[in-house]
Amino acid sequence: LLEDPRDTLLRYSLAMELEKEGEHTRSLELLAELAGEQPPYIPAYFMAGQQLTKLGRIEEARTLLRAGIEAARTQGDLHAAGEMSEFLAGLGSLGE
Repeated sequence: LLEDPRDTLLRYSLAMELEKEGEHTRSLELLAELAGEQPPYIPAYFMAGQQLTKLGRIEEARTLLRAGIEAARTQGDLHAAGEMSEFLAGLGSLGE
């Protein structure tokens, strides 16, 4: 990252490591940055949605996953859209 601070895969990997270390705020910040880029990095939506769910932040996870599904469809990534849709559907029984 020192050589190329914009490296998407390295930033995504760092976010995943931060989650493992319990540094959820920084991890979610990195994932939000990746999701907010043009074009957005689609896996960031799914990983952030899963992390938010683990933290009990279900409504935030739902909102993020819906945005991720739309972004994935826009990019033609129907596989990712489908995975996020399935995960989102599973949240219907959680917290309600």
